[in-house]
This record gives sequence, structure tokens and C-alpha cells, in this order.
Amino acid sequence: MAKILKEAQITTRNARSKLPQGIHWKGIDPDVHIGYRKGKRGGGVWLVRWRSGIGYRQKPLGTADDEIAEGTLDFNAAVRAAKKRVEEARAEARAAAEGPVLTIRFVVEAYIAERDARASKRKGRQVRSDAGQRLRRYVLGQDKRGKQKAAPATPLAAVLVYKLKERDLLRWQASLPDSLKATSKQRLVNDLKAALNSAYLAYRDRLPPELPAIIKYGLKPAIQHDDEAAPLARNNQILSDAQIGRLIRAAREIDAEQVWDGDLYRLVVVLAATGARFSQIARMKVSDVQRDQGRLMVPASRKGRGIKSGSTPVPVGKDVLDALLPVMTGRTDDAPLLERWRWKQVSGGIRWERAGRGPWDSAGEIMRPWHDIRARAEIPGVIPYALRHSSIVRGIRANLPIRLVAALHDTSVAMIERHYGRWIADGLDELAARAVVPLVPPDDDGNVLPMLERA
Repeated sequence: MAKILKEAQITTRNARSKLPQGIHWKGIDPDVHIGYRKGKRGGGVWLVRWRSGIGYRQKPLGTADDEIAEGTLDFNAAVRAAKKRVEEARAEARAAAEGPVLTIRFVVEAYIAERDARASKRKGRQVRSDAGQRLRRYVLGQDKRGKQKAAPATPLAAVLVYKLKERDLLRWQASLPDSLKATSKQRLVNDLKAALNSAYLAYRDRLPPELPAIIKYGLKPAIQHDDEAAPLARNNQILSDAQIGRLIRAAREIDAEQVWDGDLYRLVVVLAATGARFSQIARMKVSDVQRDQGRLMVPASRKGRGIKSGSTPVPVGKDVLDALLPVMTGRTDDAPLLERWRWKQVSGGIRWERAGRGPWDSAGEIMRPWHDIRARAEIPGVIPYALRHSSIVRGIRANLPIRLVAALHDTSVAMIERHYGRWIADGLDELAARAVVPLVPPDDDGNVLPMLERA
């Protein structure tokens, strides 16, 4: 037979002062009791206990306001603290019973595994995704890797997802190093946001309904504060047709000098002609070159939500089609359009030899020869992505509809307007200037007559 709780008078200072030394309990719920422990020297502390299985669990709450009011708890405040502590403990127990403990570390590791598997499937071999590398370094922590120093785990990694607060995410953002570029910081924030949203979709029956709002406002875009410091379409990355011609000529020369067999040259030509992203170009097939229609079919990007399929037809000149002719002749339609030689080191020596051909894997493969290309073209500081920036601005300056420019480059009208607004305004000024016609008729002597003011 269960014992009947003998309740003590602990609601006021005066009542507590008359109690003997020891612990005194009062029920606030059939299975929850608030306790007051009185010490030898007077004054006491608050406790809470609640039924857990066949027994009770007990936790301290804080100091009672017996002598000092500031920083202590009166009875009502202690009751509120007790209810909150019990609710948290029961939520933890329920979460543990329903599956793995959902910490930020757990959900981020699950997201990294998913991204790594996706990247490995695309590459056809085991690789680490870019998102995984960023999240390990700036959230989970990692050991020393090559030239990279070891990175400790952040406090955020240990936070329970159901207890996540907006301030936890804001503190994490504030702790990111100042040396991290604004664009890199935004990619990292987007990765963490995707991991948390993915966890909410998978475990929403175990997580609070307000979690999506916490994620949204705790991970607000950080780049909006850095737009002036790090614009995405800088003036020196918008190239003229003559500058692009110099880069292509330099690519052809470097290709021949470094024995790329035309692979480097063709890659630069297609990037310049289409304005597509490297990841799209790398997935093109031989059948994507349609000489009769004078166009290239560029695969849809994998950016954004959902699964996109299909290709975008991009008109190109005969010079571009002729440059691609050597890699089309005698090859099957489903073969990768652009490939490069793979190299391996000869066993027991320092000599390298060719080990077959395959498609380009990542944009990083072009960076070393790109330094030589831009030096030869005498355009220091230009990046490969400038070819995309320049293609978009070329379409804007040609007064193509913004929707068409966006479609050709597999992006949105909003992104075009946000990052290339200046060139849109310049194009509109030119159109408006063409609409200006003389309105004031000349007099017989060829002089302009002033308009008479109406009385």
C-alpha cells in the first residue's frame, strides 16, 4: 500500500522558520512534490521529486528566499521551476524511449552521411561532400587533416534538438571566424539549416512545433550584412568579349604547353559559351551537342529543393561547335562530353604516367592551370566563375528579357535582379534613351522658339 504524503507548511518564510532541520515535502501534482531542505544554520534550498517508474527522481531547484530576496526563489517561483524541470525530464525520457537521443551532433552526422552518399554516387567512388567538410570543421569538430589544424567541437553540437533555442543558433553564428568569407559562411549556415529541417521532417512527432520558426530566425541569412564588403558580381569579374577571347586564347596555349590534349581548352570554351556552372558542364554527354540546331543542351543544376531534370538549350556559335568536334567523332551518344586524363605515380619512383580518361570531378581541378591562364591573358584576379557572370551580363546588355536570361543560365529572375541589378538599370536607360524624340519645332530661321507661358 502506497504511503500517504505528509505535507509540510513551506509556502511562507514564517512557516518555514518553524520547521525542524531536514527535508519537508508538499504535493503540487499527484506524482510531483516540491521539497524544502532546512540546514543546521537556518535557511534552505528547494527540491523537486517526481515518480519515474517504480521510484522517484529528485533534482535541486535553487536557494529559498529565507534571508535574501535577490537571486533566490520564493515558493511560487520554486513551483514554476519544479514544473519546468519535471516537464523537461519527462520529455527527455520520452525522447530516449522513442529512439536515439536527438542532439545537434546526431542530426548533423545523419545529414553528412546522406550528403556523402549522394556525392559518392555522383562521382562513382567514395568521397566526402563539401557540406560534410564544412559541418565537421565548424560544428562537430575534427582532428588535424593535412595542413588543416584540428578544430574543437562547438557547444552547439551537444544541444538537444527539442531544447534548441534561437539564441543557441545566433551564438554559433557569432562564433564563426571573421576570416571566413561571407559566401562561405552563408553556405555553412545553409548546410546547418538543411540538416535541422531534415531532422524535423523525420522526427516531427518528437519535436516541438515551433522548431521550424527557431531554425528560420536563428539562422537568418548572414550575407545580407556583408553585401557591400563582398558583392557576388564585382565589376572586375564582368569581362568584355575581348577579355574572354584572351582567356580562351591563353587556355589553348597553356593546354598545348602542359599537354592537356585539348581537354582544358574545350572546358574553358564551353564555360564561356554557355555561362553554366562547372557541375552542369561536367555532366554533359556527347548527345548534348546539337550541331544542326547550333546549340548545346546543358543539364539542369542540382541547386535548390526538389529533383530537377531535363536540359536547357543554349545557342552557341560555329566556332564553339568546331572546338568540340574532336571529342564527338567516333564516340557514343551517352559518353561524357568533356573528359581529362587521369594520372598515377609509378610504383617505387617519382614518375607519373597516364592511367586512363574520365570526366572532370570538381571545379578545383581547373584552379592550378587557371592561374597560368589568367597570368598569360594578363587579367590578374579573375576567377572561372567570371565567365558565368559575364555571360549573364552579356544577355542583359543585349536587351534579352530577364526571364530568358534567367532560363538560359538555370537561375531565377529574383537572383538576376538581386545580383545584376546595376546592369539591368543600364540596359533600361539605353532603351529609354532610344525613345527620346525631338518635341520642340524649330522656327523659320532654324532657332528654337521658347514655349509661351499661358496667361
